[in-house]
Amino acid sequence: MTTPYQQYPQGVSDKSKVVAGVLGILLGGFGVGRFYMGDTKTGVLQLVVTLVTCGFGALWGTIDGILILVNGGVDGQGRPLRD
Repeated sequence: MTTPYQQYPQGVSDKSKVVAGVLGILLGGFGVGRFYMGDTKTGVLQLVVTLVTCGFGALWGTIDGILILVNGGVDGQGRPLRD
């Protein structure tokens, strides 16, 4: 589905790699970076792991955010994030 206001190619996400990575680093324990990308299952899982481990699981979100910044990633629909 294309709209007249669409400014990105069909195969590229409208979500930013930089925003997803920074959200992952700063608020990764709450799954915010994954929620932003549209990957709600992983976002909920990151939140649950953080709560169950009394905060130690937040390391997963921080590492995930760094990897998104370095390697990029895909949004919830499988499209690569834009730079």
